[in-house]
Amino acid sequence: MDKPRQGFAGLWNISFGFFGIQIGFALQNANMSRVFQSLGSSIDDLSALWVAAPLTGLLVQPVIGHLSDRTWLGRLGRRRPYFMAGAILAAVALLAMPQSQGLLMAALLLWMLDASLNISMEPFRAFVGDMLGKDQHVAGYAVQTAFIGAGAVVGSLFPYALDHLGVSNVAAAGAVPDTVRYSFWVGGAALFGAVLWTVLTTREYAPEQLRGFDGGGDAPVGPDLAGRRMTPCWGWIAAGLLVAGLVNAWNMEKEVYLLAALLAGYGLASMGAIALARAGRADTMLAHIVGDVAAMPPIMRRLAVIQFFSWSALFIMWIHTTPVVAQYMFGSADPASAAYQAGGNWVGVLFSVYNGVAAVAALTLLPWVARRIGQAKTHALCLTVGAAGFASFLIVRDPRWLLLSEVGIGVAWASILAMPYAMLASSLPPSKIGIYMGLFNIFVVLPQLLVATVMGSIMKAFFPGAPIWTMAFAALTLLIAAGASLRVAPMGKARII
Repeated sequence: MDKPRQGFAGLWNISFGFFGIQIGFALQNANMSRVFQSLGSSIDDLSALWVAAPLTGLLVQPVIGHLSDRTWLGRLGRRRPYFMAGAILAAVALLAMPQSQGLLMAALLLWMLDASLNISMEPFRAFVGDMLGKDQHVAGYAVQTAFIGAGAVVGSLFPYALDHLGVSNVAAAGAVPDTVRYSFWVGGAALFGAVLWTVLTTREYAPEQLRGFDGGGDAPVGPDLAGRRMTPCWGWIAAGLLVAGLVNAWNMEKEVYLLAALLAGYGLASMGAIALARAGRADTMLAHIVGDVAAMPPIMRRLAVIQFFSWSALFIMWIHTTPVVAQYMFGSADPASAAYQAGGNWVGVLFSVYNGVAAVAALTLLPWVARRIGQAKTHALCLTVGAAGFASFLIVRDPRWLLLSEVGIGVAWASILAMPYAMLASSLPPSKIGIYMGLFNIFVVLPQLLVATVMGSIMKAFFPGAPIWTMAFAALTLLIAAGASLRVAPMGKARII
């Protein structure tokens, strides 16, 4: 039996909560570097302060995916309890963030905000797979991408709009401007309201109903962890120790120790999972997650490479666009200056443009191109257009021309949010879609952690005081991702709406 087809209203309700979640992400992405610098951070320390965001995603999403696959709270459902819990915590973080009294408080609130947004976001990805048949997966992720773009436009434009309404856009040293303060407060309310809409207007299929749909049987059994050797685990631990040694020997930034800890930590986690399986406790969460990593579908492994390089470019953009635009287009690297704050507001406009383009492209351009050249080639083309957008930062000095650059980045962003998930969703076992969507997020998070821990060292060593070169790195990584996309086998066609 197939799942009932959803009309446009059903698709809207399923993903409307993502509109609010993306308002929260947009406020974070466009303003946290500004908040940190306003509170006294130097530009070289921005990557380290941002490391909280991807780290929480790495830890939270697989856990939430695993738990939500196994949750059923009657009328509250499977995914919706996580939607609400994350929305409440994220709204609290957005309300508190502008009141930060120092960098430590702001960094801790960023950690809380990103963890909360991830608690809500991960089940929304799985929710599309739960609620829609395979022939509507592309439709579901296209609508979701449109809401992501629309929410990001709203969140990115808040400070700019408030400035033009007369709200103060400058503040004393060590304080956050009122434009940012009020934006975070309104954004928190909007996030909670949008998620509440989805919770109240949707009803999830019970576990027995899901088992009755085609393809809804038991998930395939993962690898036999009890029979696996410990040797690869020691390899991960050794790699972590090697990276830690290089940090000390080459005098790299201390944040790179985090990368070493993650490598060694995965080795230790794998050892623990194998030990639990050998002791007859293979049903624990740790054993399940490690086993599911080893049992990833082949297409997921291929898409992981594309995600890794795509999201490297995005994280570079979110961290460095504000200092690049302020320094090179508005002529100031001083966060206390009016010119710097004007540059920060213009970044909000730029971010709203690429997100607005993404919202439109997801429902119009991408389906039209994909029907003609296939999903993988469409993704490669869009990433190449985005690389051109990043490269243009190296030559453009009139901030108005950056609007055109953001059109290219917006096309790439639409494809990044829609195409990999459309190619992946139909290949996942339905009873494990939550955990696999959470594990897929690892390949979104790892490049962000790499950027956050290594980019500062690269910039200090080779391009001190010249953040413009981060845009060149972003263009290069998107081109690598585009090349990897061409190696993905052609996927079958799917209906759009």
